[in-house]
Amino acid sequence: MADTEIITAVMRALADPTRRAVFERIANSEEITVAELTRGSNVTQGAISQHLKALKKAGLVSERPEGRNVYYRAHQGGLEPLADWMNHYRVFWRERFTDLRDLLKEIDP
Repeated sequence: MADTEIITAVMRALADPTRRAVFERIANSEEITVAELTRGSNVTQGAISQHLKALKKAGLVSERPEGRNVYYRAHQGGLEPLADWMNHYRVFWRERFTDLRDLLKEIDP
């Protein structure tokens, strides 16, 4: 995937509040199964599986099958494309705020 496609996939995956909550539970665990993700949530196992599919497609989680269970963990570096994109705009806005501060000092020293 091109960088813009990766960033778009990550943004789309995290735009859904339920999917974002699933990702946060995975990120806060070393590894977690679908059954564990389903317990304690108001989401069906089928819905959790669909959210996991989107998270995997976006490169945010990886899976490790073991017997009848599949363990999910946050993919190291999965958020890097989004963080890099945001960092680019952080520089942009920092320059704009510096310009605004300078202008305000000229107006009202």
